[in-house]
Amino acid sequence: MTPVVVLVGPPGAGKSTAARLVATRLETTARDTDEDVERLARAAVSDIFVEQGEEAFRRLETSAVRAALREHHGVLALGGGSVLDAGTRAALGAHRVVFLDVQITDAAKRIGFNRDRPLLLGNPRAQWIRLMADRRPLYEQVADVTVDTDGKSPDEVADEIVERAGL
Repeated sequence: MTPVVVLVGPPGAGKSTAARLVATRLETTARDTDEDVERLARAAVSDIFVEQGEEAFRRLETSAVRAALREHHGVLALGGGSVLDAGTRAALGAHRVVFLDVQITDAAKRIGFNRDRPLLLGNPRAQWIRLMADRRPLYEQVADVTVDTDGKSPDEVADEIVERAGL
């Protein structure tokens, strides 16, 4: 058995929130691989980046994603950078994947570009724009459906995911 649907997208797209809301609508469970990494490492994602580096975090993330794709039967939200791994992208080919797209204005409102997002340190807006330039093609590559989250409430996003992904 595999996840009902997998959500991908950048920081601020609302993946974790949407996963919980979609799971409620489908009467199943939600899982977030960033939370899996934190539980396994017994540390916050930001602390892993600072203390062990991005490479160590990516190894943990890849392991968490592979386990979740094997084990989870509900709605799965992947960390924003999980699509950077070619093996993860290949594995997602066997799953229903929704790319939650967002522009910088809405992303900034949602996450505030705080210090808990290590890849957005320095000039967070410029970092986010660069991150999306690098990742957008990867999100689009793995996605069966794209849902634009700009200007929408979490409930509207969840409803659109259910409708557009045929859940």
